[in-house]
Amino acid sequence: MAQSLLEGTKLRLVYEAGMDDNGDLILRAKTFSNVKKEATTDQLFQAAKAISVLCNDTLKKVERNDSAEILA
Repeated sequence: MAQSLLEGTKLRLVYEAGMDDNGDLILRAKTFSNVKKEATTDQLFQAAKAISVLCNDTLKKVERNDSAEILA
């Protein structure tokens, strides 16, 4: 049976940066690498909220991106 080995975690914050000339929402993202693999969802959300306070744009979405190696 195959197994997966968690190699890394990234935290991605997506912000609303205004509207373009057509009235469409402009989104900007910032990705933080080298996040502790053991971090819980609540811990990552709290970190995202703390970081977003330093930004003028509105936080729209928080993403956790894990990468894993699949072993046979």
